[in-house]
Amino acid sequence: MTELWVVVPAYNEEVSLPGTLRALAEQTDTDFECVVVDNGSTDRTADVVRDFARTSAFPLHLVTETRKGTGAAADTGMRHAIDAGARYLARTDADCLPVPGWTAAARHGLAGGLELVTGQLRPRTDEFPLKFWEARLLSAVVSLAARFGRYRPGNRDPQYLGPYLMCPGCNLALTADLYRRSGGFPRTAIEELHEDRALVNQVRRLTAAYGSVPGMRVHGSVRRLRAFGLLNTLAWYADHRYRPEQVDIR
Repeated sequence: MTELWVVVPAYNEEVSLPGTLRALAEQTDTDFECVVVDNGSTDRTADVVRDFARTSAFPLHLVTETRKGTGAAADTGMRHAIDAGARYLARTDADCLPVPGWTAAARHGLAGGLELVTGQLRPRTDEFPLKFWEARLLSAVVSLAARFGRYRPGNRDPQYLGPYLMCPGCNLALTADLYRRSGGFPRTAIEELHEDRALVNQVRRLTAAYGSVPGMRVHGSVRRLRAFGLLNTLAWYADHRYRPEQVDIR
């Protein structure tokens, strides 16, 4: 029985998903299984998974979730893994590139006593030429958002057992036991709720055994930043103050 499972929600990601799967194949710790959750794609996302599975170095599964939303898709994947016997659950997204030591770092953090772990989020540099501010300032913006999160009213409650920790949905791992106890990702669309923030705050009511671990670094797409602009992107991720007509940027 495989101890660690990686969950990848995907919607119309036939272009980006192959890079994510290749990044998982390049992990130094390949003792895991992966489930891609097709969230009602209308492109070749499912075919990409099937094609990759034929020669994959790790067991690769495809499940479908018709309810729209990264929260719904991620929850379906997590519960699929739990039902298959997973002890540890990791998530990344279908437009992201985990570094080669990502699964090893996640496993090390969880086996060492933490119940939820996360790490650094850095911009991808392979999608298209980045502008100066995209390449240099995005990391600073992420750090600023993490600090700001500690002071948001919604993240401050006497019932929380530990400080706020920004855990991007594309770069987190937790125990199956904690996932069950916390209720898991809300089965929502991203327009309704940032499911990663909601999960972290649910976890904070249950335990203080969470934190960042070295080596859990993921390079994320900047396509939403390119489409929305810096200020609108910050407003979107803060509390949906900016609501574009087109949320799913491809």
